Amino acid sequence: MVYAIVRTGGRQEKVSVGDTIVINRVAGEAGDSVDLAPVLLVDGDKVTSAQNELAKVKVTAEKVEDLRGDKIRILRYKNKTGYKKRQGHRQELTRLKITGIA
Repeated sequence: MVYAIVRTGGRQEKVSVGDTIVINRVAGEAGDSVDLAPVLLVDGDKVTSAQNELAKVKVTAEKVEDLRGDKIRILRYKNKTGYKKRQGHRQELTRLKITGIA
């Protein structure tokens, strides 16, 4: 089984052909092709991690949809001063389907 570990948005994801991953928002429309940078490639018993060999490898994905993550509530509070501040955040995300590792 061929799989690769790719770097996306400060994180690393283990992917193989047909997988669906959720990463930070990527520009473009649904159906667009996205190239991901491989960090490590495993092909059966052979593991490739050399930079010059990884430069030849291309991991392609298709953008499925844009979505937003769950709401995170941030509350700041200081005792005895009456200071309270509430803030919310929803991360903008993109769902990708891995189409090829070549």
